[in-house]
Amino acid sequence: MADDEKKRLEEAKKAKQAEIDRKRAEVRKRMEEASKAKKAKKGFMTPERKKKLRLLLRKKAAEELKKEQERKAAERRPIFEERCGNPKNVDDANEDTVKRVVKRLPDRFATLKMKVRLEYMLKGRYGDAHRNSQSRLRGKS
Repeated sequence: MADDEKKRLEEAKKAKQAEIDRKRAEVRKRMEEASKAKKAKKGFMTPERKKKLRLLLRKKAAEELKKEQERKAAERRPIFEERCGNPKNVDDANEDTVKRVVKRLPDRFATLKMKVRLEYMLKGRYGDAHRNSQSRLRGKS
């Protein structure tokens, strides 16, 4: 009988210990879930939100860059047309029109070349004058 009683006591201890272990595991699980919930609520900028924000910022920057390039191209277009004239449409033109355009090209090229040389010379003169005035201001003359 003593053996049976010892076995029952041991089984009761084991059952009691198993119950305690189960409760500890349950409490530990609840604590982990609570800590995960706290961590999830802790920061406003989650990694997913940061990725989305970066993506949006890159898209916006690309759009702004594209708009800026279009604006600059629109600013340059009239200047090109003023300096070089409108392009001639020779694809749909007849042979006489093409010959006339080709005959005018050397004259046009010569005038543009003279214009560029003149601008280059003026830029050089004004650049030299500017550099000389700067050096005089610094006392290096």
